[in-house]
Amino acid sequence: MQLDSLYQEVILDHYKHPQHKGLSPTFSAQVSHVNASCGDEIILNINLEGDLISELTWDGQGCSISQASVSIMTDLLTGKTLDQAAIILKSFSDLMASKGTSPGDELVLEDAIAFAGVSKFPGRIKCSLLGWMAFKDAAIQAQSKK
Repeated sequence: MQLDSLYQEVILDHYKHPQHKGLSPTFSAQVSHVNASCGDEIILNINLEGDLISELTWDGQGCSISQASVSIMTDLLTGKTLDQAAIILKSFSDLMASKGTSPGDELVLEDAIAFAGVSKFPGRIKCSLLGWMAFKDAAIQAQSKK
């Protein structure tokens, strides 16, 4: 129970003090994703230097889950290569698909492990994944422009 409380604090902290929020005027690709179930929206800009994610910025509105998730994701993936980011994305997607049966890999997910409890609630999984799916699409678009 104490761990759940800690995870809730991490999510609330990122919601109240989002990282990398505010769209960069320059970008390799920009995508917008909306969760049709609830109306949460994320616009994500990615800047690549070769295969390195040099900058991820975002703007959006929605619930604490979607906003905290994209904040944690941008903090976690900035400075990583696309290959490293793909591993982290897969780990987070697997965690969300586990429906609470997997504790996740804290070494890979870092603060994103806080969403392990969210994976127990099917209605909230889309909120958690919104920014991550925007990242996936932005990375594909940015790579195709090379």
